[in-house]
Amino acid sequence: MRLVHPAARLLDAASGVTLGGPDLAARLARVGEAYAALPPGVLFARSGLGVEAVLRYVGAVEAGRPVALLDPALDPAVLADFVHRFEPAAVLGLAEGGAGADPGALPKGYREVTDAVLGPVWVREHAPAARPHPDLAVLLATSGSTGDPKFVRLSRDAVLANATAIGTALALDPTEVAPTNLPLYYSFGMSVVNSHLAAGATVLVVDGGVLAREFWQATAEHGATSLAGVPHHYEMLHRIRWTPARYPTLRTLTQAGGRLRDELILAFHEKISAVGGRFHVMWGCTEAGPRMSTLPAEALPERVGSVGPALAGGAFTVLDPDGVETSAPEVVGELVYRGPNVMMGYAERAADLARGDDQGGVLRTGDLGRLDADGYVWLRGRLSRFGKVFGVRVNLHDIEEMVRDHGPVVAVSGPDRVVIFAEGVDAATAGQIAGRLAERLRTHRTGFDVRPVERLPQLSNGKIDYRALEAQV
Repeated sequence: MRLVHPAARLLDAASGVTLGGPDLAARLARVGEAYAALPPGVLFARSGLGVEAVLRYVGAVEAGRPVALLDPALDPAVLADFVHRFEPAAVLGLAEGGAGADPGALPKGYREVTDAVLGPVWVREHAPAARPHPDLAVLLATSGSTGDPKFVRLSRDAVLANATAIGTALALDPTEVAPTNLPLYYSFGMSVVNSHLAAGATVLVVDGGVLAREFWQATAEHGATSLAGVPHHYEMLHRIRWTPARYPTLRTLTQAGGRLRDELILAFHEKISAVGGRFHVMWGCTEAGPRMSTLPAEALPERVGSVGPALAGGAFTVLDPDGVETSAPEVVGELVYRGPNVMMGYAERAADLARGDDQGGVLRTGDLGRLDADGYVWLRGRLSRFGKVFGVRVNLHDIEEMVRDHGPVVAVSGPDRVVIFAEGVDAATAGQIAGRLAERLRTHRTGFDVRPVERLPQLSNGKIDYRALEAQV
């Protein structure tokens, strides 16, 4: 199976130019030929939201050339460290990211050339000692632009299996038009591109977020049929009283990348249902290429709070507190996922790129949850997200759920207390939140330090920047 269906198209919102059929195939073939002229090894691609960035990525997958998708705003020192440790054959997309996005100085052992197809490229002068495994297709940093030292290794089969499963879950077909409002280097954004190209649909390449006028102009002009967003996007759309009724072609909303408040899930479900559309809650992680489950639109509102059953080809079990794996309903423990989209493993240096499949299709997610009798997943937070209040261990996810009706909140562990960052509340409301938590957990209110913030810090992919908040504690 190929990633690009013969009917798939790329539509450039900036120019109005459409690439499809023989034209798209020819452009991808040219990219593949350019890659063939480079030394062997993995490619690094600084990837913004433009047609050329999409072509570089898709061309690599189609040509069987492993590629790491990187944030063009990545700090030059972090990029230099990645280059040093992973020894890529070439660094592409040097001009990506616009003003202020700087790749830094030319690394030792590389020369800069300008390729007629790829543009300016850093090319490695000598091939690395270790060659990437032949199954390796995509590398993604586990924490986006934060410079996490690990890459997730995804095989070609994993990428294609997940694209196909998502297409099945969302009933994608060639009539779909999906805008690129999520970064390509973010696994959710990559999967939107993958699933639509594999289904023969159109990817509307538009550089702009959901609060940009240009994005919605392109959505209206080119008849976008879907919108994919993380909780932050839907929080923002809720605040500006956005409605899909203004965009008659829009019929599908999908949400992943974190926990969205139940009341907003129901609100957007009602908005899109009123115009004959559907709202899907999805759950996954980069290590699963990236999506694992989808809540069917028809399961709302009855099953609000669930992230649905496993995608086609996947399955969940629960590792109970005694370490026994079970699929019995209502047992709470670490969720274990099995599926063809599970990563090959992690990579911390160039030698790891030559490794085969370390996972065997099994992923311990690190998430606490349970399954109901129908196999629907109900999340309870992360194994690592615990804090202490006067010596008593508490689940930070549960803390957030208790006060989520006040708006977006994030709880982090402090010294013998929990710090709660609450978006858009005043000092009086912060005191009420601390009092409610103290009452619910039967402890003193000084165990909860509630701090009002105008906006919770975001990573470039729209997810909460937990590290920035933890640094303030």
